[in-house]
Amino acid sequence: MSQRRTKYVFITGGVISSLGKGLTASAVGALLENRGMRVTFIKLDPYINVDPGTMSPFQHGEVFVTDDGAETDLDLGHYERFTSARMTRDNNFTTGQVYDTVISRERRGEYLGQTIQVIPHITDEIKSRIVATTESANVDLALIEVGGTVGDIESLPFLEAIRQLRVELGPKDSFLMHVTLVPYIPSADEIKTKPTQHSVKALREIGIQPDFLICRADRDLDDDLKRKISLFCNVPVERVVTARDASSIYEVPVLLAEQGLDEQLADALNIWSRAADLEDWRDIVDRIKHPKNEVTIAIVGKYVDLTESYKSLNEALLHGGIANTTRVNLKFVDSEALPNDNVEEIFADADGILVPGGFGERGTEGKIIALRHARTRNIPCFGICLGMQLMVVEYARTVLGLERANSSEFDEKTPDPVICLMPEQEKVVEKGATMRLGAYPCKLQPGSRAAEIYGSEEISERHRHRFEFNNDYRARLAEAGLVISGVSPNNHLVEMIELTEHPWYVGCQFHPEFKSRPTAAHPLFASYIATCVERSKARSSTKSTKGAKSTKSAKG
Repeated sequence: MSQRRTKYVFITGGVISSLGKGLTASAVGALLENRGMRVTFIKLDPYINVDPGTMSPFQHGEVFVTDDGAETDLDLGHYERFTSARMTRDNNFTTGQVYDTVISRERRGEYLGQTIQVIPHITDEIKSRIVATTESANVDLALIEVGGTVGDIESLPFLEAIRQLRVELGPKDSFLMHVTLVPYIPSADEIKTKPTQHSVKALREIGIQPDFLICRADRDLDDDLKRKISLFCNVPVERVVTARDASSIYEVPVLLAEQGLDEQLADALNIWSRAADLEDWRDIVDRIKHPKNEVTIAIVGKYVDLTESYKSLNEALLHGGIANTTRVNLKFVDSEALPNDNVEEIFADADGILVPGGFGERGTEGKIIALRHARTRNIPCFGICLGMQLMVVEYARTVLGLERANSSEFDEKTPDPVICLMPEQEKVVEKGATMRLGAYPCKLQPGSRAAEIYGSEEISERHRHRFEFNNDYRARLAEAGLVISGVSPNNHLVEMIELTEHPWYVGCQFHPEFKSRPTAAHPLFASYIATCVERSKARSSTKSTKGAKSTKSAKG
């Protein structure tokens, strides 16, 4: 097969961070893939960390894990959710990785005595990584997102590399899309274009002229404003696109297509393609806006009210709702406060309880309380990674009577370490990229709920953990009613557990949220939300019956 000539679209951001560069890249990729193009993505992160694996979710948000075991930026999750592209460790690199490579080469004497400088050595390494990744993907289009904001000191080497690469690629094979802010000022009752003008000026000062402007705003921009932005920023008016606030991130491809962005970009890239068919995306938006049911899921964690910390999880729950035409309301419960709270009251409005993954002892006892409440009250319950491990701890304490059962991660002196460190982790000292990471196969027990949900007895899921189910307790827990429904092919690692006499009580050691899509909800989330809907309907029916009896009694 002949090598495709890949076109490049570079995506930068200005004025402020968190404008949605990742979502813009994802939505553009979705539109052009919909038109028949093969796409891939690269995220360039300007921080010096080698990867986000050791960074706090408070600062950086979720760590997204790829099949090949890379700990990457959460934007790679958006890329996978919006398109069929599958990311690898090559699709995300940082300043730390670039400098580490260059310095290692210098130490080995590969530069033949040269003085190593940002230009050309650092910029050459950035360019070579971009080109190598896109060429190996053999795609029509590569969307390259630069993290941070134009004007940041740490972003300059990436922007300089892009400036050089655009010259080398030529004007027909690369374009730059700049995401910027056009704010509305209530006190003046005006929409201001000056921040965008200054942002574009900063780009042009380093030799980069944007070809498209994606203007983030809380409302549509009229033609006069677009013409003004076009004039001052030297961008054709038809390429000034409004990216107004959307009711759902999955509405963004539709909103951009309505303004002809995909057609303009296809024309600019000189790529012939069919027109976009947005029926699936419109159906997703319709299901979100017009649900037939509604459920509340209590997510019990220590990162409360931080949706970025559980980005893929939150989206996977939404996908489960889309599959069931159900609005999923997320209620974040602080696990640290649970031991002192009224548990019945906290979960009174919950149709389901979910305990996600996490690290560290803080808040674990509260999570165990939540799991015991879900198990004993027959509330649909989903435990993921640490959540599954704490399901085992709770069951061992309450059902087996091992009162001090725990994970050795939290209590090294526990007499019953039902969760323990994986043998291959015992001598690991470094923290970065040393866990069990990436996709691993799993065998499901025939006839189990898990096998029924997946419709298969062999699956593959992504992992990110150091501790595991202690096999010394497997027989005792199984005899007490804990079903081991999924194991590794060699039968050594417990991957899934469940309870038979419960509406829905399932735990998994892996992270299924990483493989869920709005167009194809992960089967575990689709099944979980379906059960929560059943519970919600049953509770509503019970309330209606009680209300009718009370009314009848009052009349009597």
